[in-house]
Amino acid sequence: MFVIVVYDINVDRVAKVCAYLRKYLYRVQNSVFEGEITKGQFARMKSGLKSIVVDDEDTVRIYILPHDNVVAIESIGKDISEFCQII
Repeated sequence: MFVIVVYDINVDRVAKVCAYLRKYLYRVQNSVFEGEITKGQFARMKSGLKSIVVDDEDTVRIYILPHDNVVAIESIGKDISEFCQII
């Protein structure tokens, strides 16, 4: 599956969330990660995020797609991604 993770995290935990997500996905924006991931990796990633996030302070949204062939990604402006798929 292909996932896009976006987050708005309290500054005290941003670096921890960022470092954690780098284990599974590519950073494409300051608060956006994406990439292909297995169901097992997804379950571990989500569980790990839940252990970092504080429910009443932070927000994490995960968009799940069956695979990267169903999404078209376009970028405008400076590219800060570690991995970028420009169509």
